[in-house]
Amino acid sequence: MGAAEEPGGHAAQPGARRGRWGGTGRRPQGQPEGSGGGGDSAFKLFERLGKDGRDAWSASQTAAKLKALETDVRDDLKAKADKANWGIADQAEVGFSGAQYKDRDSAADALKKAEEAAKLIKEKGDEMTPAEFQELNSTLGAYKNDPLFQEKFATTLGPKGVLEFWADLTEVSSPNDLARTQLNQLGDFQKNLSLTLAGATQSDSPAMRAWENDMVKLAGERYQTRGSQVWGFQLMSNLMRVGDYDDKFLNRYGNALVETEKKMKLPGNFWSGGVGGSNMPKMNFMNDEEFGRDPMTGFMKALANSPDASTEFFNAKEPQDNAEWVLKERKPFDDTPLDDGPNRALEATGKAMFAAVSGISDPEAEGARFVEHTDAHRDALKRSMGFLADTGDDFPPELRRDMAWAIGNHGETVHKVMSDPLGSSVMDEDQLLEVTKQISRNKEFYALLNEQMNYAIFADINLNKEHPEDTLRDAGRTVGFLEQARQLTINTDESKDLRDTSWDQRWGYHVVGAIANQFGGDIAQRGVDAITAAWAEEEGNRIGDKATDDRKANHEERNLQLRAIADHWYAENSEWAEKEKDFSKDRGVHTQIRDAADHGNHKVDGVGGEK
Repeated sequence: MGAAEEPGGHAAQPGARRGRWGGTGRRPQGQPEGSGGGGDSAFKLFERLGKDGRDAWSASQTAAKLKALETDVRDDLKAKADKANWGIADQAEVGFSGAQYKDRDSAADALKKAEEAAKLIKEKGDEMTPAEFQELNSTLGAYKNDPLFQEKFATTLGPKGVLEFWADLTEVSSPNDLARTQLNQLGDFQKNLSLTLAGATQSDSPAMRAWENDMVKLAGERYQTRGSQVWGFQLMSNLMRVGDYDDKFLNRYGNALVETEKKMKLPGNFWSGGVGGSNMPKMNFMNDEEFGRDPMTGFMKALANSPDASTEFFNAKEPQDNAEWVLKERKPFDDTPLDDGPNRALEATGKAMFAAVSGISDPEAEGARFVEHTDAHRDALKRSMGFLADTGDDFPPELRRDMAWAIGNHGETVHKVMSDPLGSSVMDEDQLLEVTKQISRNKEFYALLNEQMNYAIFADINLNKEHPEDTLRDAGRTVGFLEQARQLTINTDESKDLRDTSWDQRWGYHVVGAIANQFGGDIAQRGVDAITAAWAEEEGNRIGDKATDDRKANHEERNLQLRAIADHWYAENSEWAEKEKDFSKDRGVHTQIRDAADHGNHKVDGVGGEK
């Protein structure tokens, strides 16, 4: 069978490329478009076809070209789809296969962008141009939530590549370094890179499991920059300040970090300069409050963002007791430019501790909702409270707010413990008293704790109707416990007064409210605004000069609050009260709650005394 003839009668040559003209791709000079490239005879033949013949021939050529184009596109799409499908299938174990893409091209493009971004970092590192860095930041920002991009980027760059790049990028040795020329973008870049890596750890593919295991090992090694040495823990922890890292990875990483610090004994000596010396670089660019040399800061922020992981970390006793280390034994060190202000690692630890005991990342975040407590949450609270109570008057000020939130988050249980006339086996009362006292050293956090306990008191009154007399007396005893804990911070000898300077300042507390749905909704909180307002007014009236604030009876200190509680209790239980002795409106219920408050006062003296 001969070679197929081209229009115009010419046979195609073996191996010749078929061009858009239907022949070998060449058109004779001076020949009009569409003539077929077959010389004069072909051109004349084309002319003799007539208009109808020429139109038919052109249509066949158009169809052929469209068919060829369709084939090319189909082949290209198939190659992209195969690549995209491979990426999706590789992550199928944890559901990354459910990633939504509008078409296969989008998935393929995500993988391509990830490869290009990782390749740029591997090949040029911190020597990339400012324009390349800006494009890299833009790519990470656009794809930081894309599962395929996240894993492909992380596995292509590798854990060692991540650490070495961050070590080089943060080192400043010349005016042209990116850390100088792109300083205003580094914080945004740090965030985008962190979110990308965090998302990647959510994949349970073999490649990411290996990546996580290697990262835990490599974090314990040192990395040489141009002028210093830094630890992998310092580098990686600064990429953990935002994002939701995998829970298992966080706990493996955290166990290794604590184990390393315990071997160091005084980790601050290593993290702040014992290894890198005075030239140790700044590794955090998301704020100007600290250098990022303390790896515990970034790691604790990661735990706060992943409450389940935090609960596991704070309850772990093997290979060491993590909570005991971070809450009691670990010696903080300064990581701020000006050597002032609160310790950022301790602040982050407080937030991680709250997440561990509550299941909530941030109680003040918009949309935060109460999480039903598990035994693990209750254990985390008991353990945290125990270790912090052991610190006594060395209780870190940075943890007062978060412990106030933690106690309030378990308000129902804590109310029962504070008000139990015979003591409780649910929680150690000595530890609860000590922690409440330490919180009360600061006026704002004392107020926060009292506000949260008001909600617990009202929920008890509004919901428990079987023995209403108990809810009135329990309310008084809890108020007495809180007031006496505060008074334990007062000493007529100014040199021994435990209160901080916040007590000298004008009362300016703003009510924060309860966490949504913590106490069962609107019915449980009916009337709480009135008691909160009465309590806030009373606090504002009495707080002033320390020298005039002595230890008065609780019914003198808390008259407005106690009356408001008693009045609300009577409104809720008037039908029952009218049938009972000693629960008359005003005098009867006021006497009941006052006596109960004084009982709470004496109970505290019996539990903690003059600690």
